[in-house]
Amino acid sequence: MTVAGVFVLFINDHLLKQAWPGAVTGKLSDVAGLVVAPALVALLFWRRADLAATALTGVLFTLVKTTETGAELASHVWTLVAGPSRVLADPTDLLALPALALAWWVRRRSLESDSARWRVLVTMPLAVFAVTATSAAPMPIADSVDVDGDSVVVHLQDGRAQTSGDGGITWSQDAGSRDWSRRPQSAACVPMQATRCYRVVPERMAVEQSDDGGRTWGPSWTPTGDDRERLTRRYPSWNRGHKMALAVQARPGGHVVVVANGLDGILVRDVSGEWRRVGWPGSPELSEVDLSPERNVAIFLAVCMLLGGAASGLRRFNRAYLGSAALTSLSVLAVLTSWSEAWLPSLLNLAGMLTAMAGTVACLVLAVAGQARPTPAAVGVLAAPLVYLTVYTPFYGWSEGVPGPYWVAVALAVLLTGLAVLGGAVLIRYDARRAYLDGSSTSRPT
Repeated sequence: MTVAGVFVLFINDHLLKQAWPGAVTGKLSDVAGLVVAPALVALLFWRRADLAATALTGVLFTLVKTTETGAELASHVWTLVAGPSRVLADPTDLLALPALALAWWVRRRSLESDSARWRVLVTMPLAVFAVTATSAAPMPIADSVDVDGDSVVVHLQDGRAQTSGDGGITWSQDAGSRDWSRRPQSAACVPMQATRCYRVVPERMAVEQSDDGGRTWGPSWTPTGDDRERLTRRYPSWNRGHKMALAVQARPGGHVVVVANGLDGILVRDVSGEWRRVGWPGSPELSEVDLSPERNVAIFLAVCMLLGGAASGLRRFNRAYLGSAALTSLSVLAVLTSWSEAWLPSLLNLAGMLTAMAGTVACLVLAVAGQARPTPAAVGVLAAPLVYLTVYTPFYGWSEGVPGPYWVAVALAVLLTGLAVLGGAVLIRYDARRAYLDGSSTSRPT
């Protein structure tokens, strides 16, 4: 039943949701996920704990669906594990909670079989892959801005608005009441100072200024190369038809420029002349930087470390194990690099997932039959998540702005991963020498 739930979840989230998005496929995803999740959560417990796993699943699901904090934390977790993801708080999804009763009943019946845990372990990769589908949040677009007395109002494409009464320092969101007949302005001059003007350059996502009433223009603000790369990865279509508009407001001590910066939200130049990207004030980041290439490399190297640890301690079946390990690693890499929401690629990825699972099972069997030494296998198991973190964490930091330059993230990832692999190699080599010496000391000449 758990296996059936995994396939229902996979087909619904990765195929049906794309073809028929709506309440039915959304709630079906919640039901199937609640049937599958307790079996995965139970693996975290040392002993069998069906009721505890089911209860913990229900509590976490409730927190995620009823609180913005829970939804935001879940979004960050899934982003770290599965790429840019957005989990939405929706209390109506709690209607799926009765599915936990079915999950508990299935779990209790399935564990009566000796092979139950093996079935869970074999289906776990596909289950994790299936449950990573999340609802995409609609992306707001700031497409116009007006000065209304002492306030500056940035209008969103969906009719809402962000309003500031202190020159762009603080913002509040309201329902908005824009005049749709007015076209967004792309240029404006400082009130009572007609020689200083500003204009937007949507194609380059830049703002230019003029000090001679618009006869000549020079750069005032433009994103850095790394900021541009982050924007491209966060909004793949931002540079195709990117919308921008601006308004200039006189303030004590100077003037401010407020830019409706399309998908990137709000951009402000304060009275001191400093530009800052405000984004979407009062709201969490609505989209994450796409780190799929870096995450794919991290997962691939982690899998290689995991399988390589056991390979270094095998006493028999070395060639068969290496063949299975190579098949598993390449299948994982193929699935990671070719993932698509389209129907045919999704089916091909399913075949790749099944191939990777078959290779994993073969590696487990050969590791046991080949009498792999426990220390190298343990090193592989412990070093695999460490390798994943050493590769992925610097790039995740770069996506958040620290470090700023991408090359620094690359250097950190290479350095940290090299240290992790070197540490694992030293431990494996030490164990191999000890095993050799122990074997030599037990031999006696006849």
